Amino acid sequence: MNYNLPKVQYLRIDHLVTQQNRKEKEFLSQFEQGDYTLESPLVVDNPYLINPLAAMVLFETKEEVSVTVTVKGKLDSTADISFSFGPSRKHIVPVLGLYATFENTVQIELSDGRNTTLMIQGGDLPVLTQQVEKIFTSPEYMADNLMFVSAAGKSLPGGYDHKGDCRWTLAENFVFDMKRAKNGNLLCGSYRYSRVPYHAVGICEITMAGKIVKEYRLPGNYHHDQWEMEDGNLLVLTQDFHRDTVEDQLALIDRETGDVLRMWDIRGLFPMNVGKSGSWSDHDWFHCNAVWYDKVTNSLSLSGRHQDIIINIDYETGALRWMLGDPEGWPQELVDKYFFTPVGTGDFDWQYEQHACLITPEGDVMCFDNGHWRAKKKENYWLNKNNFSRGVRYKIDTEKMTIEQVWQFGKERGQHFFSPYISNVEYYEDGHYMVHSGGIGYVDGSASELLLPAFLDPNDPSHVQKSITVELKDDVVMYEMHLPTQFYRAEKLSLYHGGDNLFLGDGKVLGTLDVTPEFDTVPEAEEVLEAPSEWNQIKIVEEEDRFTFHGRFSKGTLLMLCLENEKETHNYYISTTARPALAMCVGSFMAADDRQLSVNISKLGFSGVFKVKYILDEKKFNTGITITFP
Repeated sequence: MNYNLPKVQYLRIDHLVTQQNRKEKEFLSQFEQGDYTLESPLVVDNPYLINPLAAMVLFETKEEVSVTVTVKGKLDSTADISFSFGPSRKHIVPVLGLYATFENTVQIELSDGRNTTLMIQGGDLPVLTQQVEKIFTSPEYMADNLMFVSAAGKSLPGGYDHKGDCRWTLAENFVFDMKRAKNGNLLCGSYRYSRVPYHAVGICEITMAGKIVKEYRLPGNYHHDQWEMEDGNLLVLTQDFHRDTVEDQLALIDRETGDVLRMWDIRGLFPMNVGKSGSWSDHDWFHCNAVWYDKVTNSLSLSGRHQDIIINIDYETGALRWMLGDPEGWPQELVDKYFFTPVGTGDFDWQYEQHACLITPEGDVMCFDNGHWRAKKKENYWLNKNNFSRGVRYKIDTEKMTIEQVWQFGKERGQHFFSPYISNVEYYEDGHYMVHSGGIGYVDGSASELLLPAFLDPNDPSHVQKSITVELKDDVVMYEMHLPTQFYRAEKLSLYHGGDNLFLGDGKVLGTLDVTPEFDTVPEAEEVLEAPSEWNQIKIVEEEDRFTFHGRFSKGTLLMLCLENEKETHNYYISTTARPALAMCVGSFMAADDRQLSVNISKLGFSGVFKVKYILDEKKFNTGITITFP
């Protein structure tokens, strides 16, 4: 029997880092071998394959000169994007902020007075890159900044200027928060999906042109948030997949090697089954969605969505310092020792299922108060159509253990600003804040009562998804942007940032994946001499460090992946039972057909050549594919 039929697809793909390294070598070699001048430069469109709104211009000059590049605004000069690069004879200039599907006017000016004008065609926007529905601001307020958003649903990362034009996007789905590193690059989740529902293999450092400088893999993968320490090392939210809970660990990883230097474990700080939010589950009991390091107190603040609390722990010892949230439902001994008591005469509301906690320079606490359920007891839960979300700032006194609400925005907008999940706040200075409500969903004009708006049907005209990003200065709205789907977080950033914005040389893949947990019990199954069904749509995708088994399977069927050779067998159970998604913070990896499943198998832990088989109910099928492990 010939198993290697088209009914099973096999694809071997290079890591994006490998592809980009190859592309960079090609255009640098072309530059070295040619005679490229200011008047006749080498222009490389989309130099790193994933940013169609970027280009690279390369040329030489006889003398050392500085270079200023300007991408001219489509309609007027208020949308110009410019940056100056230091003196050199060899000029490798990243051009950022091109308009999509448009012949852009790009001016190159040298410090010796010479100049040229290039016409560079911007690439097509990827299908899932979104267009702004509504924007209010001024060029004076935004200056050279764009508003960047990271995907939560079927969308891609994007950066938008003050007119609402998309001037930056990535064709791959780099997930969760995008934060600027001190060197000007972005820190964000990897585009490589790993485990249900949205865990990525790790985080990436990526240039604004789209080059991955480093991918940092973690055994427990990455979710939600990260933080760059002063020494460059990275705090990353993670977990241990060898135990029965998730999203309750924090790792410190070495910026140069990717090694895990230290771990913090939230389990053990307090009972897991108290203080529950309406979305609590025993598997995802804490749901840590933010980390913030405060140098003044040498402490870490962590947001636990599924217990409606922000906790603060000592960086050195990991000991609990305080807990901020509604104390109802918590043991009295914890309330007495760690919780705050409201004071003051102004309005006060606790936060519920919050995101994106931060500590201000004055020691105040800010977060996005999603407000989901807005109560601790089920009988007191609010309907979404009567609820609100907001940015909020609390003043805390850790000696007296008191708390006062000193600012909020969003409550006055009611259900139309309500986002039961995701979202963030940003602090710029006192009185100057961003509030991003990223998970808004309406049904027939009212806030959806679905558990998560991510499950709204995009093909139903009565279902509307959107995100609204607002910036305020002294309570005056200075910026407001509406996008027609949901976005995890927003960050205001400039396209260029200090230095030369150029990172040449091979990108690196650091750290390690985990040994994929196996299943001890193997059901009896008859190995059959028949090809897998076309209906199952079996596809196997192999990478340098793992392979992925994709397929479509009916709910409730028994499914197990098997790797076999003459010496050993490895078995991996694949659940076909739908698990309630109580916290789908990023749904962009999820298939439209919930019968579509996938499992990623790390190549770490064993070696040799293995046949790929799978058990479906009482039959074992051979895919005809073999995988070689290092």
